[in-house]
Amino acid sequence: DWLARAVARLPEQTIIADGAQVPVAGRHLFITHHPGPRRAPVVEGDRLILQGGDQSSLGKRIEVWLKERARAEVTTIARACAATLGTKVGTIKMRDTKGQWGACTHKGDMSFSWRLAMAPPDVLDYVAAHEAAHLLEMNHGPRFWAHVEALRPNWRTQRNWLKAEGGTLHRYRFKA
Repeated sequence: DWLARAVARLPEQTIIADGAQVPVAGRHLFITHHPGPRRAPVVEGDRLILQGGDQSSLGKRIEVWLKERARAEVTTIARACAATLGTKVGTIKMRDTKGQWGACTHKGDMSFSWRLAMAPPDVLDYVAAHEAAHLLEMNHGPRFWAHVEALRPNWRTQRNWLKAEGGTLHRYRFKA
């Protein structure tokens, strides 16, 4: 009974395919596939347009594109926040984690969930700033939160969004 209730609470899965919707930077976009020479995905209005390639590769192409977007954005933000704090970021890796949106090692290396590319931009921004604060404090004590507060005074709103809505970013399946 417990397992049946837990499964019933899971969000409905969305397979990424032509006609489906996928969130990009907090906006739900309709996936549209066109024949022709293969090109990188393009956002036009409420559409994520993919040209060329096989329909069966759409999910993988969109996943790669989202990873690239997430990496570029978190790298820029984490480095800027680190500079503000007078420190530096090591390497940055993108992962598909379910338990953590970001992590920072004592060496300054960071990893982030690429699914942050689907979240609203201020949520991605908060996670990058949060990890940058770990460059100075490898804990969640008062000094750590003071660094987060200095970097992003409205951080609580974004953390609350992650707690309430973050799990929905895992409902999207990019592989058939």
